[in-house]
Amino acid sequence: MSTILEKIAAIESEMARTQKNKATSAHLGLLKAKLAKLRRELISPKGGGGGTGEAGFEVAKTGDARVGFVGFPSVGKSTLLSNLAGVYSEVAAYEFTTLTTVPGCIKYKGAKIQLLDLPGIIEGAKDGKGRGRQVIAVARTCNLIFMVLDCLKPLGHKKLLEHELEGFGIRLNKKPPNIYYKRKDKGGINLNCMVPQSELDTDLVKTILSEYKIHNADITLRYDATSDDLIDVIEGNRIYIPCIYLLNKIDQISIEELDVIYKIPHCVPISAHHHWNFDDLLELMWEYLRLVRIYTKPKGQLPDYNSPVVLHNERTSIEDFCNKLHRSIAKEFKYALVWGSSVKHQPQKVGIEHVLNDEDVVQIVKKV
Repeated sequence: MSTILEKIAAIESEMARTQKNKATSAHLGLLKAKLAKLRRELISPKGGGGGTGEAGFEVAKTGDARVGFVGFPSVGKSTLLSNLAGVYSEVAAYEFTTLTTVPGCIKYKGAKIQLLDLPGIIEGAKDGKGRGRQVIAVARTCNLIFMVLDCLKPLGHKKLLEHELEGFGIRLNKKPPNIYYKRKDKGGINLNCMVPQSELDTDLVKTILSEYKIHNADITLRYDATSDDLIDVIEGNRIYIPCIYLLNKIDQISIEELDVIYKIPHCVPISAHHHWNFDDLLELMWEYLRLVRIYTKPKGQLPDYNSPVVLHNERTSIEDFCNKLHRSIAKEFKYALVWGSSVKHQPQKVGIEHVLNDEDVVQIVKKV
């Protein structure tokens, strides 16, 4: 492991020494590709040499969505979990009070949301320091990350944490690169650019691909992409997670400073100790999770508005709704009656492909 870490350190120092210009872009692209390969080996080492004997922090997934708290030690993650979910997570005035994942669950707008209080991350966590890799591995399974920061400490902490998570293949508040990439058996590298590229050209793309021993591929760049975007697409193990930055301990700063903090994007100032601004936080959490609530209506009865079926924004068809209820329903499905904003008439008869909107009411009719 140390050899991989030494190689990573050597490449990072070489990248820091190299000037950025047109002449060195191919060399930097090659170094970035080598770095990404080494990082991947660090995350999932080659060869199946038995377990390391260290228990992971994984917790059984419950509820409709999962939110992880990530941050340095002693920024108020455990206090926040205790006050939001009513779960006891040990709180003390020293660092690393929380040593394993502490789960909690809240019900918000009818959806059950699992909150995970993860142990504190330190600088160098992505390289395995302070059991940071197990912590970040749990963060990869979350639908949303709450990055808890202390507003008295500099915003450099935000940069450090982002760097640690990015080194582990997590991309925060980003969309997957709009790059088409397909390997093939023969025909060489075929690069199509739909817009003028400022960084990538055929030589640089070939250099990066040759590092991965890929000599035949079709690549279409649909926007002005960077070499990092291309490496992310080739690696294929990147996870794109929305993130909200929580600036905790706002009870210790002035109103003027608070006004400045409010201008930071994706950011919510809170005080976990005094329960300040929790409603703002939960509202933004709901917006970032992009969940859709569907109410069920048994025949001849009023809709059940207390326990909605919660779907994710990308999968909201009637078929997804049926599968969420039970796998056998989709096979016996005849048609559905829908009330709500996704249909023109109230009610409207729809098929299994119909896409539902938030707070629609659905009644399913099965084949006899």
